[in-house]
Amino acid sequence: MTSAMEFRRPVPTDGEAILNALPNPVLLVAPDGRIVAANIATEAFFEISTQFLKRQSLKELVPFGSPLLALIDQVRSSNSPVNEYKVDLGTPRMGGDRQVDLHVAPLTERPGHIVVMLQERTIADKMDRQLTHRSAARSVIALAAMLAHEIKNPLSGIRGAAQLLEQQASSEDRMLTRLICDEADRIVTLVDRMEVFGDERPVVRGPVNIHSVLDHVKRLAQSGFARNIRFIEDYDPSLPPVLANQDQLIQVFLNLVKNAAEAVADLGTDAEIQLTTAFRPGVRLSVPGKKSRVSLPLEFCVKDNGSGVPDDLLPNLFDPFVTTKQTGSGLGLALVAKIVGDHGGIIECESQPRKTTFRVLMPMYSAAKQLDQSNRDDVPGTSSPASQDAR
Repeated sequence: MTSAMEFRRPVPTDGEAILNALPNPVLLVAPDGRIVAANIATEAFFEISTQFLKRQSLKELVPFGSPLLALIDQVRSSNSPVNEYKVDLGTPRMGGDRQVDLHVAPLTERPGHIVVMLQERTIADKMDRQLTHRSAARSVIALAAMLAHEIKNPLSGIRGAAQLLEQQASSEDRMLTRLICDEADRIVTLVDRMEVFGDERPVVRGPVNIHSVLDHVKRLAQSGFARNIRFIEDYDPSLPPVLANQDQLIQVFLNLVKNAAEAVADLGTDAEIQLTTAFRPGVRLSVPGKKSRVSLPLEFCVKDNGSGVPDDLLPNLFDPFVTTKQTGSGLGLALVAKIVGDHGGIIECESQPRKTTFRVLMPMYSAAKQLDQSNRDDVPGTSSPASQDAR
C-alpha cells in the first residue's frame, strides 16, 4: 500500500529555498548546454515552467550568437567567473530589448557545470533616469529664477521703448516696432512657463482615485484635441487610491494624452490611445531625505500607436528643451517628470514604431502612514525627513 506521503511535493532544501527567494533569475547549465536547475525568477523571466526549462538547451532560449553562450565557454575554459553588462537577451517570444547584466561562474563541486545569474537593467535604469530627471529639474529651477529676474525686467523696458517709437513711426516702421513687441511678449510667455519649475511650495496630497483623473482627462481630450481619436481603457477596478494632488495628476496625464494625440494625428481613423492601470508590487525607490525605500506599486500607462520616439532622443526625453516637435519648447515632459518626482514616483518611456508607452509608477495612499505623519508634524521640535531635506 502506497502512503500519501509519496504523492506530496518534495520539500525544498535550504539551498533551493534561498535560490527561489532571490528576485534575479539563476540557472545551472550542464556541460552539454542543457539547463539542469533554475529558480522561480527564471520561470518568470523566460515565461516558461521549470519542468519545460529542464528539457531545453540554453541555445534554444537566447538569441542566436548571444554573448551569453560565449561567456559560458570562456568561464568553462578559464574556470573563473566573468561579468558582462548590458547584454540584450530579447527574443521575439519574450519581447525585444531585454537588457541584463550577466554574472557567470563555474560550479567547482560539479566540473563543467556553470551557474548563470541574470540581473535585468530595467529597474536600475529607472532609478538612474529618475535621479537624472530630478537633477535636471533642479537645474531648470535655478535657470527659471535667473531668467525671471534678469530677462523679464529688461524686456519690459524694450517693449515700452518700442511702443513709444510706434507713436511717431511710419506705417513701414510701425511693422518693425510691432514685431519687437510681439517677440518680447513671446519671450515673457516662455519665461512664465519656466517659472512653474521654481514653485517649491508644499503640495497638499491625499487619496486620489486615478480612474476619476483619467476619465476627466479623457473627457477634456475628446472635447478638444483628441476628438477623432479612439480611446481604449484597461483599468484594474480594485486599485487602491494613489497618494497625490489631484490637480497636478490631471496636469500630468493631460500633457501625456496631448502628446499621444499629436503622435497619432496623421493616422486618421486608425489613431488609438490606450489608458491602463495596474498593481505592480516589487518596485521600491530610495528617496533623498528618507532612510526607508518607498514602494511604488501603482502603474498608470498612456500608450499610442504613433511612429514612436527617435532612439537618440529617448534617453533624454524628460530633460528640458528636448522635443520631437518642430514648434515645441521641450518643457512639457520636463514639467511632467518634475511633478511625478515631487510625488515620489517614476516616469519612463518605452518606444518602438506603432507602440509607445509612457509609464508612471506612484506610491499608494495609506491612511495609517498619513495619520502618523500628521502626528509627527504636530509635535513641536519634530519634522519629517522630507522637511529636513528641504531645509
